Amino acid sequence: MTSRAEWAKRLTQTAPADLTAFLARNSGLPGPRGNLELADAFAEWAPRELIVQFADSDDEYLRFCGTEAVGRLIRDDQDQAAMIDLIRTRARDDRWRVREGAARALQIVGDADRATLRRIVADWLESGDALVQRAAIAAICEPRLLGDDETRTAALAACASATQWIERLPADQRRDPAVRALRQALGYCWSVAIAAAPGPGTIAFATLQGSPDPDVEWIVTSNASKARLRRVLDAPSD
Repeated sequence: MTSRAEWAKRLTQTAPADLTAFLARNSGLPGPRGNLELADAFAEWAPRELIVQFADSDDEYLRFCGTEAVGRLIRDDQDQAAMIDLIRTRARDDRWRVREGAARALQIVGDADRATLRRIVADWLESGDALVQRAAIAAICEPRLLGDDETRTAALAACASATQWIERLPADQRRDPAVRALRQALGYCWSVAIAAAPGPGTIAFATLQGSPDPDVEWIVTSNASKARLRRVLDAPSD
């Protein structure tokens, strides 16, 4: 597998006129896995104009690359609010890879500024939009970002908030694909957040266990099957 550093080197050696073709040729699509290493390299290297252009492309991989790279603009750009709005729009994209690019963009923000990530996540959880909430929890429930108490607390709170939102939905609305996508993310995000903060995490998770709500029951069962959570739940108590 080619490393991010190697892809970055190859990007700098590619003529601007050939860049679109280079990305398309090395995208890994069609296929089960897009080239994430190339997208990461693009996000760190690309100029602002190209990022914004690709974030609005009709091509799935180019839009994914541009969307992820907007995270760097949120981190560095004076027009931060507009860039956050763009990512929020992409979090609702019809294509799941683009939606994943929105979550990865927020993770780039979090790599440099955890407080801004927490602020965006808290705001998006109040949106009432399942896909926006899905991007928020997928972004913050990332192990590399959970190195401080405030972000660990925010990740657990995000999972709890999104779970409660689903609980409040009428049964007929839960079949919506967007709600299913949020539930799917909650099926692993809880385990990531709990593994980072076992003490408060297991307490929060215990409040879900035994719930009569079928979607909450599914979320509990899905997380309980994850090895990272099993290590926490099976650890001997002091």
